[in-house]
Amino acid sequence: MSTTSKASRFFERADQREFALCQSINRAIKYRSVKSYFRLVSWLGDGWLWYAVILAIPFTAPAHGPHIAILVALTGLCCTLTYKVLKHWLIRERPFISFPAINCATPPLDRYSFPSGHTMHAACFQAMLFALLPAAGWVTLPFTLSVAASRVILGLHYPSDVAAGALIGGLMGWVSVQLFAELAV
Repeated sequence: MSTTSKASRFFERADQREFALCQSINRAIKYRSVKSYFRLVSWLGDGWLWYAVILAIPFTAPAHGPHIAILVALTGLCCTLTYKVLKHWLIRERPFISFPAINCATPPLDRYSFPSGHTMHAACFQAMLFALLPAAGWVTLPFTLSVAASRVILGLHYPSDVAAGALIGGLMGWVSVQLFAELAV
Protein backbone atom coordinates (compact mmCIF):
# COMPACT_ATOMS: atom_id res chain seq x y z
CA MET A 1 0.00 0.00 0.00
CA SER A 2 1.43 3.33 -1.03
CA THR A 3 1.96 6.33 1.22
CA THR A 4 -0.34 8.36 -1.02
CA SER A 5 -3.27 5.96 -0.59
CA LYS A 6 -2.75 5.88 3.19
CA ALA A 7 -2.70 9.67 3.26
CA SER A 8 -5.78 9.81 1.03
CA ARG A 9 -7.77 7.57 3.37
CA PHE A 10 -6.61 9.55 6.39
CA PHE A 11 -7.59 12.84 4.77
CA GLU A 12 -10.98 11.52 3.64
CA ARG A 13 -11.83 10.76 7.28
CA ALA A 14 -10.38 14.07 8.49
CA ASP A 15 -12.29 15.98 5.79
CA GLN A 16 -15.57 14.51 7.01
CA ARG A 17 -14.76 15.47 10.60
CA GLU A 18 -13.77 19.03 9.68
CA PHE A 19 -16.52 19.72 7.14
CA ALA A 20 -19.08 21.22 9.57
CA LEU A 21 -16.48 23.53 11.14
CA CYS A 22 -15.21 24.63 7.71
CA GLN A 23 -18.72 25.31 6.51
CA SER A 24 -19.55 27.29 9.64
CA ILE A 25 -16.41 29.44 9.38
CA ASN A 26 -16.86 29.86 5.62
CA ARG A 27 -20.30 31.43 6.15
CA ALA A 28 -18.53 34.61 7.29
CA ILE A 29 -17.88 35.52 3.64
CA LYS A 30 -21.54 36.38 3.19
CA TYR A 31 -20.59 39.73 4.73
CA ARG A 32 -18.97 41.83 2.01
CA SER A 33 -16.57 43.59 4.40
CA VAL A 34 -15.34 40.26 5.83
CA LYS A 35 -14.89 38.78 2.39
CA SER A 36 -13.07 41.88 1.10
CA TYR A 37 -10.76 42.04 4.12
CA PHE A 38 -9.74 38.38 3.97
CA ARG A 39 -9.33 38.44 0.19
CA LEU A 40 -6.91 41.37 0.60
CA VAL A 41 -5.08 39.56 3.41
CA SER A 42 -4.84 36.45 1.24
CA TRP A 43 -3.45 38.44 -1.68
CA LEU A 44 -0.90 40.16 0.58
CA GLY A 45 -0.11 36.74 2.07
CA ASP A 46 0.76 35.49 -1.43
CA GLY A 47 4.10 37.06 -0.56
CA TRP A 48 3.63 40.75 -1.24
CA LEU A 49 3.65 41.88 2.38
CA TRP A 50 6.51 39.54 3.28
CA TYR A 51 8.60 40.77 0.34
CA ALA A 52 8.07 44.33 1.56
CA VAL A 53 9.05 43.33 5.11
CA ILE A 54 12.19 41.57 3.88
CA LEU A 55 13.16 44.60 1.79
CA ALA A 56 12.51 46.94 4.76
CA ILE A 57 14.61 44.98 7.27
CA PRO A 58 17.98 46.40 6.14
CA PHE A 59 16.62 49.94 6.60
CA THR A 60 14.97 49.32 9.97
CA ALA A 61 17.94 47.43 11.44
CA PRO A 62 20.99 48.82 9.61
CA ALA A 63 23.61 46.99 11.69
CA HIS A 64 22.45 43.44 10.97
CA GLY A 65 19.42 43.96 8.74
CA PRO A 66 20.94 42.86 5.44
CA HIS A 67 22.04 39.54 6.94
CA ILE A 68 18.67 39.04 8.66
CA ALA A 69 16.84 39.80 5.40
CA ILE A 70 18.92 37.21 3.55
CA LEU A 71 18.28 34.61 6.26
CA VAL A 72 14.53 35.29 6.21
CA ALA A 73 14.42 35.12 2.40
CA LEU A 74 16.38 31.85 2.25
CA THR A 75 14.24 30.30 4.98
CA GLY A 76 11.15 31.42 3.06
CA LEU A 77 12.50 29.65 -0.02
CA CYS A 78 12.92 26.47 2.09
CA CYS A 79 9.28 26.85 3.18
CA THR A 80 8.18 27.08 -0.44
CA LEU A 81 10.04 23.92 -1.38
CA THR A 82 8.75 22.09 1.71
CA TYR A 83 5.08 22.91 1.21
CA LYS A 84 5.22 22.10 -2.52
CA VAL A 85 6.74 18.68 -1.83
CA LEU A 86 4.23 17.96 0.96
CA LYS A 87 1.22 19.06 -1.10
CA HIS A 88 2.18 16.89 -4.06
CA TRP A 89 3.10 13.94 -1.88
CA LEU A 90 0.09 13.98 0.45
CA ILE A 91 -2.58 15.16 -2.07
CA ARG A 92 -5.46 16.55 0.00
CA GLU A 93 -8.19 18.22 -2.03
CA ARG A 94 -9.28 21.67 -0.95
CA PRO A 95 -12.55 21.91 1.02
CA PHE A 96 -14.44 23.71 -1.74
CA ILE A 97 -13.51 20.90 -4.15
CA SER A 98 -14.61 18.11 -1.82
CA PHE A 99 -17.71 19.88 -0.49
CA PRO A 100 -19.73 22.07 -2.87
CA ALA A 101 -21.45 23.67 0.16
CA ILE A 102 -18.16 25.45 0.92
CA ASN A 103 -17.69 28.57 -1.18
CA CYS A 104 -14.30 29.48 -2.57
CA ALA A 105 -14.03 33.24 -2.24
CA THR A 106 -10.71 33.69 -4.05
CA PRO A 107 -8.81 31.57 -6.57
CA PRO A 108 -6.24 29.20 -5.03
CA LEU A 109 -2.61 29.35 -6.11
CA ASP A 110 -2.46 25.58 -6.52
CA ARG A 111 -4.75 22.56 -6.32
CA TYR A 112 -4.00 20.87 -3.02
CA SER A 113 -4.74 21.85 0.52
CA PHE A 114 -2.33 20.27 3.01
CA PRO A 115 -0.47 22.09 4.49
CA SER A 116 -1.42 25.75 4.11
CA GLY A 117 1.53 27.40 2.39
CA HIS A 118 0.31 30.90 3.25
CA THR A 119 0.15 29.98 6.92
CA MET A 120 3.47 28.15 6.78
CA HIS A 121 5.24 31.24 5.45
CA ALA A 122 3.45 33.60 7.83
CA ALA A 123 4.31 31.47 10.87
CA CYS A 124 7.90 31.02 9.69
CA PHE A 125 8.46 34.73 9.21
CA GLN A 126 6.61 35.51 12.43
CA ALA A 127 8.85 33.17 14.44
CA MET A 128 11.95 34.65 12.86
CA LEU A 129 10.85 38.23 13.45
CA PHE A 130 10.00 37.57 17.09
CA ALA A 131 13.43 36.01 17.59
CA LEU A 132 15.52 38.51 15.63
CA LEU A 133 13.47 41.74 15.57
CA PRO A 134 10.81 41.49 18.31
CA ALA A 135 9.29 44.93 17.66
CA ALA A 136 8.67 43.96 14.02
CA GLY A 137 7.22 40.66 15.24
CA TRP A 138 4.59 42.47 17.28
CA VAL A 139 3.72 44.71 14.32
CA THR A 140 3.20 41.75 11.94
CA LEU A 141 1.39 39.46 14.41
CA PRO A 142 -2.16 40.67 13.55
CA PHE A 143 -1.42 40.11 9.86
CA THR A 144 -0.08 36.60 10.51
CA LEU A 145 -3.20 35.69 12.49
CA SER A 146 -5.39 37.14 9.73
CA VAL A 147 -3.56 35.09 7.10
CA ALA A 148 -4.21 31.90 9.07
CA ALA A 149 -7.89 32.75 9.52
CA SER A 150 -8.28 33.76 5.88
CA ARG A 151 -7.41 30.30 4.64
CA VAL A 152 -10.47 28.69 6.27
CA ILE A 153 -12.81 31.67 5.93
CA LEU A 154 -12.20 31.84 2.16
CA GLY A 155 -12.88 28.10 1.78
CA LEU A 156 -9.33 27.24 0.71
CA HIS A 157 -8.19 25.11 3.66
CA TYR A 158 -9.33 22.94 6.51
CA PRO A 159 -8.38 24.04 10.04
CA SER A 160 -5.91 21.13 10.23
CA ASP A 161 -4.15 22.45 7.08
CA VAL A 162 -3.71 25.79 8.82
CA ALA A 163 -2.56 24.20 12.09
CA ALA A 164 -0.04 22.03 10.24
CA GLY A 165 1.20 25.00 8.21
CA ALA A 166 1.62 27.05 11.37
CA LEU A 167 3.47 24.25 13.16
CA ILE A 168 5.79 23.42 10.27
CA GLY A 169 6.45 27.06 9.40
CA GLY A 170 6.99 28.10 13.01
CA LEU A 171 9.43 25.23 13.50
CA MET A 172 11.28 26.04 10.28
CA GLY A 173 11.65 29.68 11.34
CA TRP A 174 12.77 28.73 14.84
CA VAL A 175 15.27 26.13 13.58
CA SER A 176 16.66 28.58 11.05
CA VAL A 177 17.24 31.17 13.76
CA GLN A 178 18.82 28.56 16.05
CA LEU A 179 21.17 27.33 13.34
CA PHE A 180 22.04 30.54 11.54
CA ALA A 181 21.26 33.53 13.77
CA GLU A 182 24.92 34.05 14.63
CA LEU A 183 25.55 34.61 10.92
CA ALA A 184 22.77 37.22 10.76
CA VAL A 185 23.46 39.10 13.99
